[in-house]
Amino acid sequence: MDKDRIAGAAKQAKGAVKDAAGKVTGDTKLQAEGKTDKAEGKVQSTAGGVKDAARDAMDK
Repeated sequence: MDKDRIAGAAKQAKGAVKDAAGKVTGDTKLQAEGKTDKAEGKVQSTAGGVKDAARDAMDK
């Protein structure tokens, strides 16, 4: 598993926590940061998945 997939998943989780905390407290800036972190994490995780697929294809 590529390190980008792990880091991306962690960033998505962090973003979800920020998003939820922003909703509870009414802090729109924190909520926006959470949504941004989730999106960045998703992109990073997807990039890691592509790297894994390419690595697997080369091994065959």
